[in-house]
Amino acid sequence: MEWTKHAIWWHLYPLGFTGAPVHGWDGESQADLHRLNRIEKWLDYALELGASGIALGPIFESEKHGYDTVDYYHVDGRLGTDEDIDSLIAAAHSRGLKVMFDGVFNHVAQSFPKFREALAEGPDSEAAGWFHLDWSGDEPTHRNFEGHDELVALNHESPHVQQYVVDVLSYWLERGVDAWRLDAAYAVPPRFWSAVLPKVREKHPDAYFLGEVIHGDYDRIVSASTLDSVTQYELWKAIWSGLSEKNFFELSHALERHNGWLDAFVPATFVGNHDVNRIASVIEDERHLLHALVVLFTVGGMPMIYYGDEQAFRGIKEDRVGGDDEVRPEYPDTSEDLAPYGWPVFRVHQELIGLRRRNPWLYSARTETLELTNTALLYRVYADDNSMTVAQNLGDEAIDYPVQGSEVLAGEAHVNDGRVNVPPHGWAVIG
Repeated sequence: MEWTKHAIWWHLYPLGFTGAPVHGWDGESQADLHRLNRIEKWLDYALELGASGIALGPIFESEKHGYDTVDYYHVDGRLGTDEDIDSLIAAAHSRGLKVMFDGVFNHVAQSFPKFREALAEGPDSEAAGWFHLDWSGDEPTHRNFEGHDELVALNHESPHVQQYVVDVLSYWLERGVDAWRLDAAYAVPPRFWSAVLPKVREKHPDAYFLGEVIHGDYDRIVSASTLDSVTQYELWKAIWSGLSEKNFFELSHALERHNGWLDAFVPATFVGNHDVNRIASVIEDERHLLHALVVLFTVGGMPMIYYGDEQAFRGIKEDRVGGDDEVRPEYPDTSEDLAPYGWPVFRVHQELIGLRRRNPWLYSARTETLELTNTALLYRVYADDNSMTVAQNLGDEAIDYPVQGSEVLAGEAHVNDGRVNVPPHGWAVIG
């Protein structure tokens, strides 16, 4: 798919972004407010940022947080109507923006109609085969997702479940969606995706499928599942911990492993999402926040920018009810209402995205570490006859290294006689 080579996503969690209630919603009092229209007002901002698409978190009817789906065919009443999502898709496409949906097909809510049907009709029913149910006790029990009993695991061996997912994916692709993020894909057997996705691609060959995979053999999972890509959590971890702990050896090692996966597929890269602490919170030294962005936008991959990170939002997850709220905040009505401290970070995003747009070969580029200490890293990024060099300095003293190239493409440095000098806590891209 040619379009994926230029994709840069602005990733939103719609329920939080629009201020919809997540806890204690009664299904009625917050309906008919058409909150999705608020997202539509931010599409020009996404373009200004440099994004080529918007990746939407869950928008389907659910019980609470969106990852407990009740109805995959209708928009959550807290967000608006099916007509509202059609309008948002059309508005995005009119601006040249692609649209990615978030599909949770590992588990469903307890109020999912088929689950209720299974409990009502018993173990011999067709609906019972959709789930892993144990009928040996006084009350039937079900397999859940990672200990959360309110999330009912689907039976991915069921041909009915497989066809249902084919139908849901196809339905929304026909309504204009361009791509799917498949939530908790790591918990789903790869053979399920390999049974489902080829059927969807028969009518939608340009659709893109990204699996959420936190750990494991990325290459094997992509190959066995027929997914187009997976989320690069290993690089995410190396970026924030390498910078916060001043350990560039960890980042260099992760970039070497990243090269290996690029031989098989192009991972989705990120420094933040709806499930992790804000990058601006975990990198306590504010001077080093931009270094994370430099890695994101200069190495191979499909970058995803979690809303608020481009404005240096802070936020820490907590292990409690509502513990995700801080990293899933409401956005204001307009960009004029954003805090002034975030705009310098926004402009660096623009600068680095512009650099990436002018060098589309970065999509599949490999990296080579040239110089390495705990606090200094010099790496070359290359593809075919193209290359550039990235210098990062976390230390209190300037660094000086031999370098190819004579022009500072981004950042601050001095290049003279084949050497680059980067100031303390600085960074630069040289070409």
